[in-house]
Amino acid sequence: MNKNKKKPNPIDIHVGGRIRLRRNMLGMSQEKLGESLGITFQQIQKYEKGTNRVGASRLQAIASVLSAPVAFFFEGAPGGDENEAGGGMAEEGADFVVDFLNSSEGVQLNRAFAKISDPKVRRRVIDLVKVLATENAD
Repeated sequence: MNKNKKKPNPIDIHVGGRIRLRRNMLGMSQEKLGESLGITFQQIQKYEKGTNRVGASRLQAIASVLSAPVAFFFEGAPGGDENEAGGGMAEEGADFVVDFLNSSEGVQLNRAFAKISDPKVRRRVIDLVKVLATENAD
């Protein structure tokens, strides 16, 4: 049997996932983030999985390196009050969006789409994706 193996706290898992999300959005490696903080990439892995809890001062440093407010890492957290400041995404679909943005395809699509400056072209890309999605649903 497992000797006192505790499951990670859902909030720690959520914060870790948001760290991974933001790091991936910036195209930053775990190694680069770790170097910026003076820690190993293995420690970053543990934070991102929720295995190790991120302390307040370390979260502040991570937020600074990733150019995000500390509140970003708690948006959509389990058990959060809808009326809290920085409410985040609706509970339904939030996991899907985070999972997608953490995928290689999601990161690539997000980066490429962000480079399109013409709003009409952006609209056409969205329309194309919607059409392709409905064709695949059949």
